[in-house]
This record gives sequence, structure tokens and C-alpha cells, in this order.
Amino acid sequence: MLSNARFEARIPTQDLARARRWYSEKLGLEPAEEREGGLRYEGASGVFCLFASAGASDGSFTQLGFYVDDIEAAVAELRARGVVFEEYEGCVNGIMDIRGNYPSKGRGERAAWFRDCEGNMLGIAEVIR
Repeated sequence: MLSNARFEARIPTQDLARARRWYSEKLGLEPAEEREGGLRYEGASGVFCLFASAGASDGSFTQLGFYVDDIEAAVAELRARGVVFEEYEGCVNGIMDIRGNYPSKGRGERAAWFRDCEGNMLGIAEVIR
């Protein structure tokens, strides 16, 4: 029934204005659409929305992922914008090699994680072919 549906992610925010500034200043993203209580962002092949919420994610898992062609360059640029990356065992300069386990594509991926201003966990990854 839903195999032909478009998928979109929803990310909760306690303060939508603060989140909008953070996503603009730190990630260089601007909403494609704005409605009361929500912002819609469109990328090359995906969509996510920030929405005002009384609830919040506990930030213990990746809620939204971005695929990039060069993770080293992406991490460097995001760090220059003030993004702070999570450090886990096995990370080198904030980047972890993930070989063959889900949800990796190809033979695996190189990945890094960070939190937005609302505590939501976001990730970036480069596919290892």
C-alpha cells in the first residue's frame, strides 16, 4: 500500500525560531516552505520538516541522515560553522568506519554524528563502494 509513497522525516523542536537559525547558520539550510508551526526543507533527493512540539526526542538514535560525497570535507566545513561532533569508540576525528552492517549502503559507510540545538541526533555519511 505505501510502497509508492514519498517518505519524509519529521524532527521535533521546542523552539522553532531557534532551530531555524541553527539549521541556517550551522548547516547552511533554508526552508523551502514555511507554515505556522513548521518548516519544510528539500534536498537533492529527500525532505525533512522541523515542527514545533511540546515533546522531544531523547537524542539516543539518529533521526535524520545526510549522504555526502566527501565526509572529510563535510565534517571540516561543519566544524568551521561550529557544529560539535559526537565522539564514540572507534571514531577518528569524529568519523567512524562502518563496514557492512545495517543501515550501510554499498560495502559500508563512513559516518559522523552531531546534535542540533534541540538535542536531535543527526548523521552524515559517505558510502564505501
